Amino acid sequence: MLQISALIAVLLFGATVDAAASPWQEWPPREYLLKSLVEEVPKILDTYHPETGRFGTEPWICTDQNVIFPLAAAWAIKDPANPWYHDEKLLQAIAKGGEVLVDEMDPAGMWTFRKKDNSTWGQIHMPWTYSRWIRAYALVRDALPQPTREKWERGLLLGFKGIRKYAGGGIHNIPTHHAMALMIAGVCFNNEEWQQAARQFMARVVQKQDPVGFWSEHFGPVIGYNAVYVEALGIYYHFSKDPVVLDALRRAARFHASVLWPDGSSVACIDERQIYHRGINTGNVGLSWTPEGRGFLLKQLALYAEGGKRLASADYAATMLLYGGSGTGIPPTAERDEGSTILGDGDALIRRAKPWQWALSGYACKPINNRWIQDRHNLVDLYHDALGLVAGGGNTKLQPYWSTFTVGDPSLLRHTPGDESPQFVPEIDLRWTPDTATLQDGKDASILSLAYGDVKCSVAVHPQKDGALHVTYRAPRGQRVEGHLPLLRRSAKLRTAKGETVRLGSDEWVLAREKVGDHFVYGGLKVTLPPGASLRWPAYQHDPYKKDGSSSIGSAKLVVVLPFTDVEEQTVVLSHESPSPFDGLAFEARDLRFTHSEGTYTKRLDDLGSQFIGRTKVGSTLTFTLPEVKPGRYELLGEFVMAHSYGIVRVLLDGKPVGQPFDGYCDGVDGDGERVSFGQVELGAGPHEVSVELIGKNEKATAMLFSVKRWLLRPIGR
Repeated sequence: MLQISALIAVLLFGATVDAAASPWQEWPPREYLLKSLVEEVPKILDTYHPETGRFGTEPWICTDQNVIFPLAAAWAIKDPANPWYHDEKLLQAIAKGGEVLVDEMDPAGMWTFRKKDNSTWGQIHMPWTYSRWIRAYALVRDALPQPTREKWERGLLLGFKGIRKYAGGGIHNIPTHHAMALMIAGVCFNNEEWQQAARQFMARVVQKQDPVGFWSEHFGPVIGYNAVYVEALGIYYHFSKDPVVLDALRRAARFHASVLWPDGSSVACIDERQIYHRGINTGNVGLSWTPEGRGFLLKQLALYAEGGKRLASADYAATMLLYGGSGTGIPPTAERDEGSTILGDGDALIRRAKPWQWALSGYACKPINNRWIQDRHNLVDLYHDALGLVAGGGNTKLQPYWSTFTVGDPSLLRHTPGDESPQFVPEIDLRWTPDTATLQDGKDASILSLAYGDVKCSVAVHPQKDGALHVTYRAPRGQRVEGHLPLLRRSAKLRTAKGETVRLGSDEWVLAREKVGDHFVYGGLKVTLPPGASLRWPAYQHDPYKKDGSSSIGSAKLVVVLPFTDVEEQTVVLSHESPSPFDGLAFEARDLRFTHSEGTYTKRLDDLGSQFIGRTKVGSTLTFTLPEVKPGRYELLGEFVMAHSYGIVRVLLDGKPVGQPFDGYCDGVDGDGERVSFGQVELGAGPHEVSVELIGKNEKATAMLFSVKRWLLRPIGR
């Protein structure tokens, strides 16, 4: 095992990343945050129902009212750039929004924990709602009409009387958030006992933090929920100025900065609760109180904002503006071309060797019969700069094909659809989690050694000079061992070495290497297979947030299965296969001028590289104006996103139908999309219009939407 204390970044080469510089040098970027808040207010008010005081959509849930906090912030922040300051109509919406919470609570000050799928999880003093309600109260209480203020106070005092009881209990993310809110309530209502209870609880929170900078709920990090602790401590510090939390916030900042991928998302294989989520982790207010945390925030928000084109959420902006620290930042160690970060005493490794980055998890423990604590079995994450996270992506339950290795019969571990109370640790002839794990990191390779009882296995990651990545699995032959490389869903199809297209829909299948050939290409990822390997689709997640454990096809994995029947070593080679350049003219749909039919709306989907249209019906159209091109004959092609909610369309050039209709339906979402030819067309001088018209719906589709990526013109006879 690597004997490393706490968290150390081992910088092997010291080259710096060629990344776009942050537009901000100090925290906070006040102008950007205020603009984000101001521009979100009308969108929030669009969801407001003045006749009831409720926000959001049906079914109503208590967290729909969380927006009264950013609305209150907009009402309270005095700035020439804030037109909502002391706006009377805004105050009326805030006031009535809080009254709803009083009307809907039970005699204990609780609400039904309801989700938008209408599933219920009992009664709860919802922490996210109480913390925002009390913050809104602190901002607007003196301006509330007296009857409204009295009603708010009656509900808040009832709720916090119940929340006070949690301050003597165990350390967990929810009571930590409660303790933060309790401190604010203690300040607002001049209740010294509540304030002292919050201080004592937060001191215990700090004591329970792992030296690496995270809070565990069983064994090892919980990155997403770790942020709950960090946010709670950050807001608590603003109101308490309790110095005991600053060192904890500094350790947490270093941890979060160390588990970043270059695209701003976070490592998942070390996480005991949540699977990988694409998107940029912009951090929270707790990170603003230390230089290490501010460096994280500046880097991440710059990635997210894309030069100010994308605004932050109103809640994020309000919290940062009101409760955050300020100053310069220390850049994260993730901003390097080469280097390694070791967590703890060799518990995990994050290694960067541009264009690749990988993480190996040494957090080994036995699975437990708890739906929320995931099995520690998917121990390898692989990331490529051009492709994002390609393999790994976190842990789950009842899914042996996500396991780095299994010993025994994997078919024995499987979730029965609809089973809401499964046995998560059945007594079966299968080992799917390791008993021990150790790490070695060298200049040429990183190695994770695992023990499954008496069976010793390992996986080694070797970057190559040609830009490929070799992933080598080793295990004893003839002991019923399988290695697995679970690939994140990149597309709704793959292309085999034999030139065949294989769809990744809801049907289960297994393909032997003989059927695939020596490699396949999957959304730009080329995977070269060793003899004896096979592909298995789909390996679903058991989703703990669904009572029946069901999950969407979007979280399913395409698994490379590596048997060790008569070999002791299997190597999978990963590389990036760039698409062949188009031999003609290409126009990004997002960048073209367009019009859309009445009643619809459009949205630029940068993550999918497309222009989307919604609120559609049969006959709805989205019309693009192509730039003027040289007159002549061309083949017209379109590239479309495919999805479970997309309809059947036809294409018209200058008002006349061309080609055949195209069905945009597929299981899940296929951002890779489909290129469709609409035949040869004659283009004269001047601009031309290409329209997409909705004409129908696949019987399996859930809606009739569509999304266009590019228009292509290939010259004919030149």
